[in-house]
Amino acid sequence: MASFEDTTAVITGAGSGIGRTTALEFADRGADVVVADVDVEGGEGTASRIEDAGGDAVFVETDVTDPDEAEAMVDTAVEEYGRLDYAFNNAGIGGEQADVAEYPPEQWRAVIDVNLVGVFNCMRAELRRMKRQDAGGAVVNNASVLGKVGFETSSGYVAAKHGVLGLTKTAALENAEAGVRVNAVCPGFIETPLLEAGGITTDPEVRAAIEGRHAMNRLGTPEEVSGAVLWLCSDEASFVTGESLDVEGGYLSR
Repeated sequence: MASFEDTTAVITGAGSGIGRTTALEFADRGADVVVADVDVEGGEGTASRIEDAGGDAVFVETDVTDPDEAEAMVDTAVEEYGRLDYAFNNAGIGGEQADVAEYPPEQWRAVIDVNLVGVFNCMRAELRRMKRQDAGGAVVNNASVLGKVGFETSSGYVAAKHGVLGLTKTAALENAEAGVRVNAVCPGFIETPLLEAGGITTDPEVRAAIEGRHAMNRLGTPEEVSGAVLWLCSDEASFVTGESLDVEGGYLSR
């Protein structure tokens, strides 16, 4: 199991779900963690859990759609801990469910702004800092299986996640010689508050239908995704960049 002692990780959307679990695991392996989220209660709760377990964390209220707030998030990492080694750009929203012909334009913009523009804003700040440090680093973006296939009634989300994969590959090419690796994880449907809010985990019929899209016939867990994120950040993945690692229980094999 890789150690992250004497390193600093920034994680967006860390107030719940995959982001919280990843923050806790980074801290458990020795990293100092900057917990970023628009959800103050959730973000402070994650930071408190890390500190109660003996780790070191700071919460920064961050709206990833605002480039200035993304910069402030990275600045906080440097001010508090002196460096930035890893970043997990995880913040995201599901958006409205509707066919393309009926999709509300304001909802489309909201989903693209958080799920794609937000990743760009954070990467822009993170990569500049990592390159200035001359010590390398690793960035992981949270895409989705829906960054590789379509899904009815989710055009905004699907388009954003396809964009995240293109952005990941481009940044990997641009930063490889500087020693900064950029990868993505592509989770299937994971048991998180995001799915609960969308009614997927609370409606038995919908849940069964979604589970059935996975070869394993179940939803994934946040821990199964966080393990992939930490592996991509570790030295065990030192020759991996521009990759999109599927964590999806066979969803894409059907």
